[in-house]
Amino acid sequence: MTYYKLLNSDGTPSNGGSGVSYYLPDGDKPGKWMPKIEDIALCSRGYHVVDFEHLLDWRGMLLCEAEIRGDNIRDNSKIVAQQIRLLHVVQTWNEKNLRLFAADCAEHVLPIFEKKYPKDNRPRLAIQAARAFAEGKISANAMLEARSAAYAAYAVADAVADAAAYAAAAYAAAADAAAARQKERQWQVSKLKEYLGV
Repeated sequence: MTYYKLLNSDGTPSNGGSGVSYYLPDGDKPGKWMPKIEDIALCSRGYHVVDFEHLLDWRGMLLCEAEIRGDNIRDNSKIVAQQIRLLHVVQTWNEKNLRLFAADCAEHVLPIFEKKYPKDNRPRLAIQAARAFAEGKISANAMLEARSAAYAAYAVADAVADAAAYAAAAYAAAADAAAARQKERQWQVSKLKEYLGV
């Protein structure tokens, strides 16, 4: 199984944890094994990693493929292990790709908004501005202007990016919410794989 670790750009934890900096990979050379932690416990002690399917649940500027060893404990969204080493940095996890991914997610659920508000084109314009900014076609100022002009619409895109799978719940007004959410989640994971090339 392939594991991933999300970190701040300086190698410190981005989803909890303190006082630790991970040994980052150096080109093709993996980082060193982190010191062994005894008595691991989910969310409190040990090195936490995720599989690809759960990347959408976590945040971080730096994404690394990781290897674990020793005892480990799993729940439905993460794994905690006694030791970890970072194998390589996923270079395609970058601001441009993540902005484009967020725009795709927002656009994928845009029909829900447009069905309810057919004359309000602010969400579509905000998505276009987000894509143009990611591609370097408009300046940060123009992006801010577009964001200000379409603040409510942009909030839709942010909500999709920040809580990816939850946006699909609107699909389920007259259907099975769990099935609709799972279907949207699968679409998002597949789309993220395209951007990351994994």
